[in-house]
Amino acid sequence: MNRNTHDTEQAPTPEDELARILELTDLDLDYTDLEDSLKDLSKLAAHVAGTEISLVNLIDSYTQWSVSHFGHHIDQTPREETICQYTILDDQELEVPHLQQDSRFKDKEFVTSNPELDYYLGIPLSTPDGNRIGALCVLDTESRELTPEKIELLKIISNEIVNRLQSIHEINQLKQTLDNISDLPKKVLHDIKGPVGGIIGLTDIMKDEVEKENLEDIIELIELINKGGKSVLELADELLSVDPGNSQNGVPDPKDHEFNLVLLRDKLKKLFTPQAKSKGVNLQITVSGKNQQLPFPKQKLLQIIGNLTSNAIKFTPEEGNVAVNLDLEKPGQPKADSSHHLLISVKDTGVGMDQEQVKKIQDQDTNMKSRSTDGTRGEKGYGFGIQLVKHLVQTLDGQLEVTSEKGKGSEIKVLIPMSL
Repeated sequence: MNRNTHDTEQAPTPEDELARILELTDLDLDYTDLEDSLKDLSKLAAHVAGTEISLVNLIDSYTQWSVSHFGHHIDQTPREETICQYTILDDQELEVPHLQQDSRFKDKEFVTSNPELDYYLGIPLSTPDGNRIGALCVLDTESRELTPEKIELLKIISNEIVNRLQSIHEINQLKQTLDNISDLPKKVLHDIKGPVGGIIGLTDIMKDEVEKENLEDIIELIELINKGGKSVLELADELLSVDPGNSQNGVPDPKDHEFNLVLLRDKLKKLFTPQAKSKGVNLQITVSGKNQQLPFPKQKLLQIIGNLTSNAIKFTPEEGNVAVNLDLEKPGQPKADSSHHLLISVKDTGVGMDQEQVKKIQDQDTNMKSRSTDGTRGEKGYGFGIQLVKHLVQTLDGQLEVTSEKGKGSEIKVLIPMSL
């Protein structure tokens, strides 16, 4: 029932790693915003198991995100430092009765120092499609012996966690749809203003012409058309001027499915500053341009920028620099007023790549075959980080550009069209 092999120091990549990562990405979750939705289940798991600690962990290409916790607060852990990376290898639970005697874990910080753990049991968080996107785990400083009945109860809890994550995703999509519907009348009003304004202009021209011919009846009719058109325009302007909610300087505040540059910057700082500090890398996340408060859709931006940032930190040595810059600007060519481009730049002073490596990324199709590389501290690569980013960018009709020089660092630029 349990898998307690001791013959390897590094867990192999799951055979379904690509499908697993893609399904987690498709959920488009904000890892910092799930605690309230899951805290009752993490608490229940600890009580069922009789352990001091319970965690709900989601595992992406680089990081284990502890999105809910009971008994021990931790937000994230490098994937290669975790126990749950082993739990997601197959569908069975993983039990490690004595972490302090297990060659894979006995030297890990969570075993040798606070909280000095010795017991672990993890249940994969499996989606209906069979992808293991993370694990529910219970831990303790003393060994435990869980009955099959308790393990079955933990599996029921893990299934409910997956159900809630999928519900959160569906609710977020529904909110976005409803917001789009509520914006529809204003879009219609914008569409009305153009042709009505054209009619008014045309009647002005007609009036000038018929006045020369002294055609009073026609002039009166044209004035009625002109007056009616102006009334429609005045009504449209009145409706469009109504503040849809809280706003700053006439710019509406972001809705649940939206960011602005400032909110996105602050979210990225919260997510990735711990990774940079842990490695001793200087991380700067900045915004530029005049549209810093303008809302735009979230649409997997955390996954795109997060993978780029984690990858840059991974390949940057201690005391090196990673700089992320965000900008939102109109394209150079004339387009509709609602069209903008989100510009993302992630630049590092890391190990860099030779031109053959750069070409492979640029020319690579979206089959996303794994090409794993270890980081500057031996961090394990799982092979899909940059490829996943390229896939996501392409699905959003965006562009990705890579420049790098061996030994001098890399810069990856992403341009994504935004319909505001």
